[in-house]
Amino acid sequence: MDSPLTAIAVTVLFCADLDASTAFYRDALGAALVNADPQSAFFDLAGSKILLLSPAGAVDLVGDAVATGTGTPATGELVCFVDDIDEVVITLARRGVVFLRGPEDRRWGMRTAHFSDPDGHVWELAQSLDGRHPS
Repeated sequence: MDSPLTAIAVTVLFCADLDASTAFYRDALGAALVNADPQSAFFDLAGSKILLLSPAGAVDLVGDAVATGTGTPATGELVCFVDDIDEVVITLARRGVVFLRGPEDRRWGMRTAHFSDPDGHVWELAQSLDGRHPS
C-alpha cells in the first residue's frame, strides 16, 4: 500500500523552558536559529527543520493534550548519522552536552552515543562500523 504522506518536513518539540532549549539548540548543537517569537524558536540543523514550542505554544497548536516539562520519560529519539562519532562527542561535550551513554559499538553494526536536551528529548548520534553512511 502506498502512503499518501510525504517526508517529515519539521520536527516539533514541546519545551518547558523555551529560552533554555533555544540556547541549547543554538549554542550546544550549533543549529541555525531561523526565526523566534515568545512562543517558538525555529531552527535549521543541517537541512532538518526543528520547531521548539513553549507550553503555551504547544497548547495553542494542538490543545490541552500535550506533555511539556522535564521529568517526562522519553518516548522516542531523534537520530543523526555522523562520519566520526568520537569527534562529534568531543565537540558537543566541550559545548556542555552531557551524554547519557556511549560512544559504544553496537551488535547491529553501529557505534552510538546518546544525550538529551533540556526537556529530556533524547538524541542518538550514530556511525556505521563498516564505514558506509546509512540513508
